[in-house]
Amino acid sequence: MLLIHHGYEKLANINNFADAFVRPLGLPFPITLSYIAAFSEVGGSWLLITGLLTRFGALAILGTMSVAIYHAVITSGFNIYLLELLGLYFAAATAILAVGPGQLSVDELIARRFSPDARAQADRLEAAFAADEESGKDVKADVVADGVS
Repeated sequence: MLLIHHGYEKLANINNFADAFVRPLGLPFPITLSYIAAFSEVGGSWLLITGLLTRFGALAILGTMSVAIYHAVITSGFNIYLLELLGLYFAAATAILAVGPGQLSVDELIARRFSPDARAQADRLEAAFAADEESGKDVKADVVADGVS
């Protein structure tokens, strides 16, 4: 949620952000890249909050934080006070990108709703565990985690 505020600050004075952060890096199209950074922070944050297109939102934030870390190192060296928050945002986005959305996200609800294999897999696993409880033995070897027998 904190990145939403940063994104809106960029949008409030996009030319100032481009002059202070993008042009010193020598990147082309500083105004366009400034808008991309701002919308990545605002849009990516909202995607993470709602749990919709979670990995895409995390990737947008990860890209923006990568450039922000690069800018901080180039302009100020390894200043821990500048890099600490950027590193936390980077690590959080990386973790979400790697792990994916949680059980209560919109992405997960959509996947469960439209994936017939997920329901069939859950049914097979429940049957295997029920058979295991009845027989007192290990789960059948032909039932594996991905539902392939």
